[in-house]
Amino acid sequence: MTVSSPQGRTDMLRSDGSAVRVLVVDDEDPLAELLSMALRYEGWQVRSAGDGAGAVRSARDFRPDAVVLDMMLPDMDGPAVLSGLRRERPGVPVLFVTAKDAVEDRIAGLTAGGDDCVTKPFGLEEVVARLRGLIRRSGAGTAPRSESLLVVGDLVLDEDSHEVSRGGHGIHLTATEFELLRFLMRNPRRVLSKAQILDRVWSYDFGGQANVVELYISYLRRKIDAGRPPMIHTRRGAGYLLKPGG
Repeated sequence: MTVSSPQGRTDMLRSDGSAVRVLVVDDEDPLAELLSMALRYEGWQVRSAGDGAGAVRSARDFRPDAVVLDMMLPDMDGPAVLSGLRRERPGVPVLFVTAKDAVEDRIAGLTAGGDDCVTKPFGLEEVVARLRGLIRRSGAGTAPRSESLLVVGDLVLDEDSHEVSRGGHGIHLTATEFELLRFLMRNPRRVLSKAQILDRVWSYDFGGQANVVELYISYLRRKIDAGRPPMIHTRRGAGYLLKPGG
């Protein structure tokens, strides 16, 4: 098991002002670490466990505000782990993770009292979004309105309303364009590689070519930079960065 202090922007807080806590339970170490990194990037505290017994112990010690739980663990199945978690943390929201075609597992998890379910492969942003919804509905975390805005130069992105503007003029983006811009704006002046962008914006095991990143960067440039000082820049051989124009 690993514990991490919040790193990055903490935009969901407990009633005592501390960052929300999420427990990731999965016996696939690479996937568990990737999920944990994505959640830490949100500024959340994260602990991980690789089996059901470890998950229950973590729930007792860590007292998470939400749990990401794989349905298939080496020592017990998802509903059994859920029962143990709820004994330690009554009412804690649980997001089940199942295999792509495991319809019976999804039904079993939700019937046992799970709050939501995603199937592998999934996008990291989808998991984050679903956890945000579960945590807010449970009353465990709140997001101050002032912290829902990302601002770089004259470019403004509202993470709650999904509104984007530059110089006061609204810009319409597709869902994928929005997630790509959000990732760039959360890392202003930082060069992000194509691999980092693929991991963050698309599925964790995305099988496509890296040119999908080039394509969506070009879409963003047409909408963000058209007729204005450019904000999105290419660093040949390294990746892309966003910085104030001018």
